[in-house]
Amino acid sequence: MTAFFKRIHVCVSGTLISLLPSLAIAQENGELNGGNTAWLLTSTALVLFMTLPGLALFYCGLVRRKNVLSVLMQSFAITCLVSVLWLLFVYGLAFGDGGAANRAIGSGKVLLEGVGLDSLSGDIPETVYFMFQMTFAIITPVLIVGGFAERMKFSAVLWFSGLWLILVYAPVCHWVWGGGWLGELGVMDFAGGTVVHINSGVAAVVAAVIMGKRKGFPDAAMAPHNMTLTVAGAAMLWVGWFGFNAGSALAANGNAGMAMVATHTAAAAGALTWMACEWLKHGKPSVLGIVTGMVAGLATITPASGFVGPVGALIIGIAAGGACYFATQFIKRSLKIDDSLDVFPVHGVGGALGILMTSVFASEAFGGLGLAEGVGIGDQFVTQLVGVLATLIWCGVLSYIILKIIDATIGLRVTEDQETEGLDLVLHDERGYNL
Repeated sequence: MTAFFKRIHVCVSGTLISLLPSLAIAQENGELNGGNTAWLLTSTALVLFMTLPGLALFYCGLVRRKNVLSVLMQSFAITCLVSVLWLLFVYGLAFGDGGAANRAIGSGKVLLEGVGLDSLSGDIPETVYFMFQMTFAIITPVLIVGGFAERMKFSAVLWFSGLWLILVYAPVCHWVWGGGWLGELGVMDFAGGTVVHINSGVAAVVAAVIMGKRKGFPDAAMAPHNMTLTVAGAAMLWVGWFGFNAGSALAANGNAGMAMVATHTAAAAGALTWMACEWLKHGKPSVLGIVTGMVAGLATITPASGFVGPVGALIIGIAAGGACYFATQFIKRSLKIDDSLDVFPVHGVGGALGILMTSVFASEAFGGLGLAEGVGIGDQFVTQLVGVLATLIWCGVLSYIILKIIDATIGLRVTEDQETEGLDLVLHDERGYNL
C-alpha cells in the first residue's frame, strides 16, 4: 500500500500531496482518518451498486427476452464467486508484498491473515480498502459478460471468470496499483483504464472471436428487449461511477471533488457526442445511443479522472463519444465480430484512449495536476503506451489460453437448439417474464 501512495506522489510531482494533507500526515503517524474512512465506505457501496443492480440491469435490457435471466444470473453469480476468491487469496496476489517477485505479483494475506481491526492502509482501515478494491475486481469480469452474452454455458462462465480473475486481473492490478512494474515505470491510471477497462474489453473481444457469432448475426435483428431496464441500469452506473473515480482518491478532499467533476463532465460530453454522431448518420438520435455514449465517456475518463481538470475532462468526453461510436460500427459492421454488447469498442477502446490522453491533459499546460518533474508529455505518452500494450498482450494471450482450455474440457458454448430456445429456460429452467 505504501508503494501505491509513493507511486501517486511520483506521478504528479508532488502536486497531489498538496491536495492530500490529511493523508500525508496519516502516513507519518499512522492515525485513522474518520472522514476519509466514511467516504471510502460510501464509495465501496457505490461501486458495488454499479454492478448490482446497475450493470446487471443495463446488460439484461440489451439482450433478447429469452436470455434476460441468464445475464442477471451471470452478474449475480460472478459477484459472489469473485468475493469469495478475493477473500481467500486473490487480494494478496493483487496487493500483498510479493517479496523478490513483487514487481510481478503479490502474495500473502490469505483469508485476510494479519489484517485486524487496527490495520491501516494509509489512513483508512485495511478492511475498507480490501472491500473497495473487491468491488473493482467484481465489476471487471461482469463487464466481460457483454462479449459472450446469449451463448456461453453457465458452468463455463464461472470457470472462465474465476481463472481470469486469478491469472489476468490480479497480476495487472498488482502491476499498476500494488507496487508492480507498471507503477514503478510511472504509468498514470487513477481508477482503472488498464486494470478494468482495457482488461475487460480485450477479454470480451477474444471471447467473442473464439466463440463465434450468435445464430443469425449480423443479418437477423437482435434489438434490446427492454430499453427501460437499460436506461435504469445506465443511470445507476452514472451515479455509482462517482464512487469508482472519486473514491479512488482514497480521501475526502479536493482531489476527490475534482475527480467527481471530471467524471460527470466526461459522461455528459460522451453522451451528447455519441447522440450527435448517430443523429447525423441515421437521422434520429436513439436512447440506446445516448446511454452508450455516457458509458463510453465514463470508461474513458476513468484513468484520467484524478489527474485532469474540467477542460481536459470535457475534451476527453467528446473524444470518447466519437471514437467509441465509430469503433462500435467498425467492429460490428466491418469486422463482423459479435461482441454482443459492445464491450471492446466502449471499454477497451475507451480505456486505451483515456490512458493515452492522460499524458496530455494531466499536464499543467492543459489545466491538469501536472506530470512528474522532468517528464514531458511525449515521455509520459510513451510510458502510457507501454501500459496499454502490456495489458493488451497479457490479457489477450491469457484470455485466449483460458478459453481454449475450457472449450476443450467442459465446452464453452450451448448448442444451436439451446441458443434458439434461450438460455433462461435451457440453463435455469425459468423465464424472465411470465405474462
